This record gives sequence, C-alpha cells and structure tokens, in this order.
Amino acid sequence: MYDLYVANKNYSSWSLRPWVLMKELGIPFTEHLIKLGQGDAVMRTISPSGRVPLLKEGDTRVWDSLAITEYLSERHPGVWPDEARARAWARSAAAEMHSGFGVLRERCTMNCGIRVRLHEMPPELIRDIARVSELWNQGLAQFGGPFLAGKRFTAVDAFFAPVAFRVQTYGLVLDGAAAEYGPRLLALPSMRSWYADGLKETWREPGHEEEAQHAGTWLEDLRAKAS
Repeated sequence: MYDLYVANKNYSSWSLRPWVLMKELGIPFTEHLIKLGQGDAVMRTISPSGRVPLLKEGDTRVWDSLAITEYLSERHPGVWPDEARARAWARSAAAEMHSGFGVLRERCTMNCGIRVRLHEMPPELIRDIARVSELWNQGLAQFGGPFLAGKRFTAVDAFFAPVAFRVQTYGLVLDGAAAEYGPRLLALPSMRSWYADGLKETWREPGHEEEAQHAGTWLEDLRAKAS
C-alpha cells in the first residue's frame, strides 16, 4: 500500500497531480494531508526535499510529482498512453508543464475556492495561456479525445489538472476544443472530490492569499470561514 503526502487542497497544484492520477487509475493509497508553511525542519522529517507531494512505499520515498509519476508507471499499466506516438507527446507536454509556464504560476496562483478578476493581462501571461490552448487543442486533435492523449485519462491530464482550476478561478479564456477540456477535467469525480475538500479547509496560508489578493479583485470566496 502506498502512502501519499499532500499539502492543502485549496493551494497545492503539485500535490494534485499524483493524487488525481492515482484516483483516476484506481491505484489505492493512504492520504496524509500536511499543512503548508510548517517550516523546513518539520517538512524534512516527511520529505528529503522539504516539500510535498511525497509517495512512500515501504522504505522507499519518492518526491516530486514527475518522479512519482514515473515510479508508478513502472508498477501500474495506464499511467502513460500505450501507443508510442501518444506516449511521446504526453511525456513531452507533461514535462513542459512541469518545468515551464512560470508566469501563469506566478500571476495565477492556485486557489480553488475563490473567483478573481485579474488586474491586468501582461503579454507574458497571454503567451502562457495561448500555449496551454495550443497544447490542449493539439493533443485533442491528434489523439481524438476526450482526454489529451486519447480515450483514457493519463499522466498528461493529471499534470494539467491544476490549470483547469486556474482557468476557473481567474476566468481565463481558452479557444477551440481547449475551452471544453477544462470543464471536462473539473467534472471528473476525483476533481470534484479534491475541490470539495479544498472548500472545506479553514486554514489559510498567507503567501498564497497575498498572491491571489495581488493578482486581482476577488469576486467570490466560496471556502469555509477561516479559522
């Protein structure tokens, strides 16, 4: 049995990736929720990097969402597409998401339970959003949908799952088939469960809250009252 350590569901895009992947593939695990901001010393008792997500299996610890994904792919079918061309595209797109889109991350921090009208749309953010649209449209067109690399949910969908929440939170506009793909992800039972848990959280992490306040005008805060 796996143990998966994740951070607050309202904020942690990195934690969402392995969590939703394992849920969608039916890989059982025990979940451990760790509050953000507890300090590096505390976090390092859980993860060598001092960060989550972390997957634990016996004495083996795997940190970083991409490493966790590859670890699971060695043990379970279906993590990546079966067909070689789709698998190559999915790995490339997931790696691009993992290492890129810095302006989208900075300007639109993940905060599931609020709705925000952005103060501005700088060119760098517009480029990141356009690239998300391009990737989503490309995958859906090449492999036939309804998921990015074909008929099944795979790791590349998990890597873009946090973007679907960002699109919802900040009212980002995507074009073509990409505009329908985000809501399709949000409608998955696993994503609805993550979202519901995030709304129930009463703890607030100051850094994420400040980033969202700086980004734009808050139109709604749907979360449970802060403790």
